[in-house]
Amino acid sequence: MSIKGAMMSETKPVHEVFISRRQSMLAALAEQRNIMGAVILRDLRTRFFNHGLGFLIVPAFPFVHLFALLLLHNLAGSEYAYGEDANVFLATGLIPTLSFMYVSRFMGLSLLMNRPMLAYPIIGMLEVVFARAILEILGAVWMAAAVISVLYAVGSDPLPADPVQAFLAFCTTLLLSVSVGLLVALVTAVFETFVTVWALTLILFYIASGSLFVVSLLPAQAVRILAWNPVLHCTEWMRTAYYPSYPEQVLDKGYLLAVAFGALVLGLAAERALRRRILGG
Repeated sequence: MSIKGAMMSETKPVHEVFISRRQSMLAALAEQRNIMGAVILRDLRTRFFNHGLGFLIVPAFPFVHLFALLLLHNLAGSEYAYGEDANVFLATGLIPTLSFMYVSRFMGLSLLMNRPMLAYPIIGMLEVVFARAILEILGAVWMAAAVISVLYAVGSDPLPADPVQAFLAFCTTLLLSVSVGLLVALVTAVFETFVTVWALTLILFYIASGSLFVVSLLPAQAVRILAWNPVLHCTEWMRTAYYPSYPEQVLDKGYLLAVAFGALVLGLAAERALRRRILGG
């Protein structure tokens, strides 16, 4: 056999191995997609009266919450905290804050509500939690779109001065929500009473989020304490996207991203550490 023929015979198996691995990877991705789809459908049926339209409840909760706050603020005749439109100012703070609260809270219930699905070996805890995350993210996006539509209808201008930064602020808020929601889901699967603890903790996140006021106007000592709240930085980031002159000395994007990715890594590590305990329980 010639040298050229020998080289071809050696490279052909390598090429076949590459194709085989690629096909295996695509098959694994397709299987994962089917599993996630099945978990999402099951979650929809069990949570929302076995009807697809019941999914409207997901964005309805935060939307009604936000709309009630806007209505109360207008009825009280409160002065503008910043800018020329109180509704826009409140919305820029409440959209990221309520998105975090509702996404993380309902993700935290995912393993408790779908524990029977974990009896199937093909379905893991991450599939259950992230399937719930997809539903909650869609709900948050629909809620934000509904709020923008309502603001348009009442004559406000809900468009940000910097749409890219507004988009990044919202996406980072969702990342933080999912990361924290994963941790909450795992802890709740071990200690069910943590559901109540987290619900009460969210009240503190809400109060300290800066949704209803301009944080930089507070005393320096109060600002230093509130700055530990990552949700505050979501609110501040969103407002800097809407108001070019908004004070940015409180905003720390690096801290927010570090908390979001740190919580995600910690959640993934906790899933591996607690897997046997949760599945065995």
